Amino acid sequence: MREFLVEITTSVPDGTPEEEVAERRAAEAVRARELAATGHLLRLWRPVGELRSIGVWRADDEAQLHERVLGTLPLRPWMQLTVTPLESHPNDPGRS
Repeated sequence: MREFLVEITTSVPDGTPEEEVAERRAAEAVRARELAATGHLLRLWRPVGELRSIGVWRADDEAQLHERVLGTLPLRPWMQLTVTPLESHPNDPGRS
């Protein structure tokens, strides 16, 4: 599997009922745990004071990442994504 750095900015549409937002956020947490368990979500951060998230995700290719991984997130319709494919650096201390 390949790794991807994904920047996610979520914007809830104006007029969306709070109940729907809460339901989607709860479902998002469940789905994130499922994707982590299957090795598709490795890490997820939120920079201090910002509304965006940054994560390291895995998929066979970028198409799978968009369709079968990120596309399954309950908040996906409200997300803007920036995807950057990653490759190993020769000086990466985590390389095996």
